[in-house]
This record gives sequence, structure tokens and C-alpha cells, in this order.
Amino acid sequence: MSQSSPNPANVDATASERALLERRSRLLGPTYRAFYRNPIHLVRGSGVWLYDAQGRKFLDAYNNVASVGHCHPRVVEALSGQAATLNTHTRYLSEIILDYAEKLLGTVPAHLGHAMFTCTGSEANDLAIRIAQHSSGGTGVIITDFAYHGATIATAQLSPAAVGAKGVPAHHRIVKAPDTFRDHGRAGHDFARNVAAAIEDMRAQDIRPAALLLDSAFSSDGIFFPDASVMREAADHVRNAGGIVIADEVQSGFGRLGQGMWGFANYGLEPDMVTMGKPIGDGHPMGAVLVRPQLVSSFGSNTGYFNTFGGNPVAAAVGIAVLEVIEGEGLIENARNVGAYTGELLDALQTRHGMVGDVRQNGLYFGVELTADGDEALAASKTSAVVEAMREDGVLISSCGPRGNVLKIRPPLPFARDNAEQLAETLDRALSNW
Repeated sequence: MSQSSPNPANVDATASERALLERRSRLLGPTYRAFYRNPIHLVRGSGVWLYDAQGRKFLDAYNNVASVGHCHPRVVEALSGQAATLNTHTRYLSEIILDYAEKLLGTVPAHLGHAMFTCTGSEANDLAIRIAQHSSGGTGVIITDFAYHGATIATAQLSPAAVGAKGVPAHHRIVKAPDTFRDHGRAGHDFARNVAAAIEDMRAQDIRPAALLLDSAFSSDGIFFPDASVMREAADHVRNAGGIVIADEVQSGFGRLGQGMWGFANYGLEPDMVTMGKPIGDGHPMGAVLVRPQLVSSFGSNTGYFNTFGGNPVAAAVGIAVLEVIEGEGLIENARNVGAYTGELLDALQTRHGMVGDVRQNGLYFGVELTADGDEALAASKTSAVVEAMREDGVLISSCGPRGNVLKIRPPLPFARDNAEQLAETLDRALSNW
């Protein structure tokens, strides 16, 4: 869960910022929450940098949505050029959406032969669940115990991080995420066994399994990277029960983990569907489901699918530009190399600060777990304070995990070695306050 606050009028805020917060509350209501106790009024972005209304520069070490960097010139050019030419829906013939589908499908295993476009990751996961339930004949979906998969009715009910365990319908099943910090080496194996047990429990209740919906980085659960073999074992349990394996790559995809384009490939998984969200378009509202053709053939003929602006020409132009930037600028290699360097810097902090219990890293994705001698409330308080201190010191990160004690570090892919050094130095200062 992202670190946020209910928008108090902070004493450090300027008069104009307080007025903006009051206007925001009046117009948008109580459900919209801003990051940080002292929310930032951002007015511009470029690469890994964000700028506030006073001209202060912040290092963005959190926003994977701007996957290839804020306002990348190539993406902006593609967006504006196509918007000035044509934007309409997919019931007309359009070459550019087919060009994009070919290019995107070319990044995944060949068994994923169809691309279905949406406007958000929530829509993509919602659509994937519909397809899985239709093709399998089942209803039950297995998710991890603090997962987040979206904001539609169906996906929110599969997001314990948002609705809590009691908000998950009785026909679905929750399993513990593979907590590699606390399990003493057992988490991966326990995860596969827990998936098998969830399937058996469904059967005992006359519930037919439909899918395992899996975030490849366990992003909201606390960021974990378990053994590949047990991830494959869990997938086998689901398939043997007639279910579908869905890889949610909204947070872990597009080169984020540094080994290739997709997080599921790190485990040697061959998912039946892959879902993706706004990093697909560097923040432009886009999403997609890549799917085995045989799964969607009956769904397409019996149910059909239409999304007015899913895969529109502007979105397709943006998506092509993002893929070209990732390839042309070597951003996957950058995630691998700079990620490894950043991991070394964070590991060094663990040796200097006793509260750093664990550093988990893959590419440019980091979970830094803070501890406090078993006091979970104090650990969460420390984590919140560190996030706030870094914001005041010009570096933006957030937090996650069911205990709220994991620093979530997930910068745009062009993150460089000097950015890593600034991140580590700023985190060092924040940790030194405790």
C-alpha cells in the first residue's frame, strides 16, 4: 500500500498550497489522498526528475508508470503527432494498432497470440478474469494475501491491499505471499503447497478453480522474488485443476526486473495470459491482455469485447514509441546494471543501520524492509518517517507490505548511477535520524 496521508493543511505548506488542498478536498471529496504529510504541487517532469511549483527538483525513485522517463521526447512526439492526425476507436480499420499488436506480441512467448487492449491495468485484469472464468468454467481465483490488482468491482475484490481479506468474495482464495525474509528458506515451497491447498479447499466447497492471478514481483505484498522452481510448481497445480495462470505485469513488466522484458520469464513461467497497465504507455492511459488464442475464441464468439479507446491510434503510437525507446536506449540492460549497483549501495546501508532488516532487489525494483525488534507498529512508524524525510530531502519513494514497513523503490528505467548514489546518500541520512 502506498504511503499517503488524508491531506491535512500542513504547517509547512505555503498559503497557495493550503488553498489548493482545500479546493481539492471540496471538489474531489474524501477518497482522494495525496502522497506525503506535506503534499507536493508538481508542475513539470523530465526523465527521472519532477519539479514543484517553487522550482524545486525531486529525484523520482518511485514512479514506474513513467517507465521510460517523464515526458520522454520520443513518446511526446508520437502522441502529439498521432493526436493531430486521427484518434478513433477500434471498430474502424487501422494499420497502426496492428503494427503495435505485432510489436508487442513479439516481446512475449509465441503461445500468446492475441492482444486485447484496454485503457488501464484494472481493466486488463478485469478482462483477464472474465476470460479465465469463461474458458475454464470456474469462478474461483487465487491471489496473495496483500495483493493489489485493480479498482473495478472484480479486481478490487481480488485486492486485499485495498479491501482487506473480508472484502474478498467467498469463492476466491487467499494464499500467503512467499515472504523470503521471514520463512527461513521455506517461503517458495510453502507458496506452492498453499496454492495446492487452496485448490483442494475450493473443490471441497464445490467451487471450480478459474485462475491464479499473480504479480511477478509481489509488489504490494512487500516485494519478493522467490525460487523459480516453486513458482512453476504453483502454476502446475492450477493448470492441473483446469485453471488459468495470469501474470499481472503492471508493476514488474517492461524491463523493470532487468533480466528481460517480463517478470514472469524470470521464473521460466509460460502464463496463459499476461496483463499490463500504464507503464505500457509511459503513463498514457493504456493497458493490454496478451492471451492464448484458444482461450479467447469461445469468449469472443459468445461474449465479445469492445473498448472504445482501448487500442486507439494515439495509444498505439505511444505504445510503439515506448517499445522503441526501451530497445533503442538499452533500458533493460540499464535496469540490470544500474539496479545491481543500486543494490550494492543499499546492501552497504544494511551493514550500517540496524533497522534495515532485509534488502530485496531485482533490476530496478527494491524492497528495503525496516524492523524494530519485533515491534511492528514502531517499524511502520519508522518507515513512514523515512519516506517523509526523504521527500523533504528531495527524493521520492513510498512504502508497501501488510505491515507498512517496506520501503518501495521503483524508479523510471533511465535511472543512472549518480541517481543511485543520491538515493543511497539521502536514505542514509534519513535512517541516521533513528
